[in-house]
Amino acid sequence: MPVAGADPAPARLTVGIVSAGRVGSAVGAALERVGHIVFGVSAISDASRHRAAARLPDSRILPPERVAERSELLILAVPDTELPGLVAGLAAANAVRPGTIVAHTSGANGIAVLAPLTAAGALPLAIHPAMTFTGHDEDLARLGNACFGITAADEIGYAIAQSLVIEMGGEPVRVAEENRTLYHAALAHGSNHLVTLIVDAVAALRSALAGPGLLGQQAIDDEPNGLAERMLAPLASAALDNALRRGQSALTGPVARGDAETVSAHLAALAAADPRLAAGYRALSLRTAQRARTNPALIDLLENDCSTEQGRSEERHG
Repeated sequence: MPVAGADPAPARLTVGIVSAGRVGSAVGAALERVGHIVFGVSAISDASRHRAAARLPDSRILPPERVAERSELLILAVPDTELPGLVAGLAAANAVRPGTIVAHTSGANGIAVLAPLTAAGALPLAIHPAMTFTGHDEDLARLGNACFGITAADEIGYAIAQSLVIEMGGEPVRVAEENRTLYHAALAHGSNHLVTLIVDAVAALRSALAGPGLLGQQAIDDEPNGLAERMLAPLASAALDNALRRGQSALTGPVARGDAETVSAHLAALAAADPRLAAGYRALSLRTAQRARTNPALIDLLENDCSTEQGRSEERHG
């Protein structure tokens, strides 16, 4: 909430958004729900224009410079790699008025990337929703339950960022400028790699369950939400819940028990199905074994296998 005695942000802001992607359109819709006015968005692709029409129907589609010129709060919701160029372009065009609140939604960046606009008198904020966005209706509901990593130049900036996040229903969490990369890496590791892990596990499970099922039905298919997904979902959900509630004590299974024989058998079976699956299992098993510390011999086995695999990869690409 704003600091005592300070009223750094107007009750209602004129908001512009660059661009109307999955994140920008969701943030814009969340701000409109609490009374802010999203007057304009930039949208180039057909998908972005469709999102703007669906989520922000009263907003005009304008070039980024026009959006910036009229904004009291300017949201820059472009991919990380495009953010420096966008900021430089807006600064060169003198598109941002002094006093404008400029907030980007990049997880990897703090406020340093906004330096050209800060020098022109803008108030810089980094407001990153720690959430994955699909472009569908569930985005808005999820946004209201998300934490936001916020970084600002001073306490007034933090007060504004906190107020905006709380208005959207989220929880503001301060992230120091120098820790933004580590913060973003942790979130990417825990979310993006979780998707890869689950998709790999589903692929292996589909192979294991292939063939006739009960009552003569086909036991497995390649469609989402099939038998493999239904079998894995309760187990994976329980494991995630246990990990978040109990930390490392939630570890179970052959690696946590130090069962080298079973782990070796798993690696052989996965390698026969897909060597890439086996490589992923081996790497995660090694990290699990290092955490569990139950069997030094298992760690040695996995480290040697990893070294061997790395050597083979270097030979193939050397």
